[in-house]
Amino acid sequence: MSDGKLPRLSEIPAFAEYIAQGWDSPARTPDLVPGAAEAAAAHRRRLAEALPGRTVVVAAGRAPVRSNDTTYDFRVDSDFSWLTGCAQENAVVVVSGGEATLYLPPPARPGQTGFFADALYGELWVGPSPSLDEWSAALGIPVLPVADFAGPPEGALLAGPGWPEASQELRRVLAELRMIKDAWEVGQLREAVDRTVEGFAAVLDEVPAAIAGGGERWLQGTFDRYARTYGNGPGYATIVGSGPHAPTLHWVRCDGPVLEGEVLLLDMGVEVRSHYTADVTRTFPASGAFSPAQRQVHDLVERAHRAGLAEVAPGRPFTAFHHAAMEVVARGLHDWGLLPVSVDEALSDTGQHHRRYLACGVGHHLGLDVHDCAQSRPQAYHGARMEPGMVLTVEPGLYFHAHDRTVPPELRGIGVRIEDDLLVTETGAENLSAALPIDATGLERWAKERR
Repeated sequence: MSDGKLPRLSEIPAFAEYIAQGWDSPARTPDLVPGAAEAAAAHRRRLAEALPGRTVVVAAGRAPVRSNDTTYDFRVDSDFSWLTGCAQENAVVVVSGGEATLYLPPPARPGQTGFFADALYGELWVGPSPSLDEWSAALGIPVLPVADFAGPPEGALLAGPGWPEASQELRRVLAELRMIKDAWEVGQLREAVDRTVEGFAAVLDEVPAAIAGGGERWLQGTFDRYARTYGNGPGYATIVGSGPHAPTLHWVRCDGPVLEGEVLLLDMGVEVRSHYTADVTRTFPASGAFSPAQRQVHDLVERAHRAGLAEVAPGRPFTAFHHAAMEVVARGLHDWGLLPVSVDEALSDTGQHHRRYLACGVGHHLGLDVHDCAQSRPQAYHGARMEPGMVLTVEPGLYFHAHDRTVPPELRGIGVRIEDDLLVTETGAENLSAALPIDATGLERWAKERR
């Protein structure tokens, strides 16, 4: 009589022998983004110049557990990607003098027990996977089994997930190197922005369906589907805020309705296959036309945005666009009678009263991470001057919460943000997301055309 237990397939010789036979050899060449291997080699050379004589070890990371034995999708560590052009889970790269050795988990193919028994690397579970030799040929570096990795060499600097003592020095150096994008990286960011603009159009096409009952999540899902189809996925949690949700800075719950008479704040970015991401925000009238109060707020944010854009140029302080936008916001709020102090007092380091309605910063670096280069030293980030090759965002806003009693009733529940992605050039800046209008009339036209 059976005890109810299923037999372990790996313990049945007849099954193991049978499943090992009769398989064709499918294509298994790594599907690299063109130019990724060459860009990674150049990045390693830059690292060697920054840390002469040092050895670094960077881990790719692993997918976090969602619940029990299921995980979220794997997303490679950004520093690992920058140095290798590879996005494989549980991998490690050792870099010394610009040369690299990559350690990867090998696939389990027909004839190996893992082929049918290993849910992580068995091809029966995950599909045809490149061999280590195929990875080596594609990347132009030695690739060995991860089991051969004996641990970091003595004195090596460590980065990436999983190390008990990661090197802050290495993370800082990598972050500051990544501030200046090379031509290949700029191309990837252009693609990310272009796909994002297309994603905005796809979302606006669906606004009537969202108003009819799909709500914010219908629009969030629309963009995320577009990002998954034409890139690696969304570069961060897509923000869709309608009406009273628009003033919430990171409204990623997206569990409310889309209200026809209210503004619709969309903060979205496609991460392309190379893992570079865009980060663009526009605020549309869901009905196709701003109300007078909504336009009043939007016009002030637009003036602040244009003031910030005008300050992006090589040689200027990184904070220049922040201060320019904040001054416009503070003066506008003062003119509306919303500040309890003078403009000068509000803008002083001991004031900042205007930031009740704009608590976040007005921009950041952009690249492999939506908030790129975050491990940099303060003096190399906010304390630095802009240089050609930097890619950054400018994103002022105003956020009048529905329950904020300091705000006139007609302004409560209005949130507006405008965000563009800019490349600093030798002579000024290029707005990579300029295909999307920033003025209220242009946004109304976009909203009406897509309905």
